[in-house]
Amino acid sequence: MLSESVLLESKSLRASVATRTDVLDRVKVLSLLPDGMHITTAMVAAYFQVGERAINALYQRHRAELQENGARTLRGADLLTFLSCNLQLRKVPGRGLTIYSRRAVLNVAMLLRDSEVARQVRAYLLDAEHLARTQPVDNSVPTSPVSPDSLDDRIDRRITDILGKSVVPMFNALIESAGEQRKELISLRDDVQRIERKLVQHDVRLVRLERVRGQRGLAGVMASIDGMNWREYEEHVAQLLRRDGCTGVEIHGGRGDRGADITGRTADGRRLVVQCKHWAPYRSVWSGEMQKFVGAKTLHRADVAVYAATCPFSPESLAIAAQAGVTAVHRGLLENWSAGATLEILR
Repeated sequence: MLSESVLLESKSLRASVATRTDVLDRVKVLSLLPDGMHITTAMVAAYFQVGERAINALYQRHRAELQENGARTLRGADLLTFLSCNLQLRKVPGRGLTIYSRRAVLNVAMLLRDSEVARQVRAYLLDAEHLARTQPVDNSVPTSPVSPDSLDDRIDRRITDILGKSVVPMFNALIESAGEQRKELISLRDDVQRIERKLVQHDVRLVRLERVRGQRGLAGVMASIDGMNWREYEEHVAQLLRRDGCTGVEIHGGRGDRGADITGRTADGRRLVVQCKHWAPYRSVWSGEMQKFVGAKTLHRADVAVYAATCPFSPESLAIAAQAGVTAVHRGLLENWSAGATLEILR
């Protein structure tokens, strides 16, 4: 599978995937200006959770490439025309206003190194590209009836393709030339894009699930864990705790658990509380989730708190965990723990 570094360094690779703008909304909702097509530098910075200075510097270094993908700086009459359609913009820099299309925002995600959101977008993008490159194309004539599930998958992909390549561009063209119906068209276009995103997410989940099932016997511990549902994962973590000498281990996952999926006591009698997150590896545990668990640790008066996740932790969440005395078990540590190692905090 292609690595993130190749995407950061290869302009030709970035150009080959520049149309996959749907991945932006899979990571985080991208807010657009009232014209339904552009966002400002400040909005780009907010999306990627970085300062405007970082986006401006990136624009200066890669101006030609970003402009090829729809970024441009408005001045004079063009700026006044644009402002007339986006009246909430009150303050405009004297040097003009730089705006970005969805494609240009995706381009920023492929260039911006120090942003967790950009890294997640790249992970989605590379995953989708890997599937597109490795998924076999079946040109044979079927000799047996097509199963309903296979037919449904094919229909879902066909609908997604039509929505992304025909319907949404048609709405964009109508919005650009519309008058009084602009808001209604934007609303309809947004509804269509939501349906498109749901179909794409559904298809990616199915492909990933089938891939995990097919690899489980070869890929080892994490492939097996990825193939679990959340209940099976909580039971897996509970079994690891019991294996390492913990007593009174109980699973409370679900509503009413007060932020603790598992409680118990360590081998030396300390009160234990555990949060389990069975998330896809391209996601991250953010600071808000960690803050909630810190509150649960206090509520349960726990001496030992473990946050066991099948995905990475954001730098902010790791900082909170260190300050609050929470052991953050990420994928690598979870794999070692599941393979027989004992967590340091449980010794």
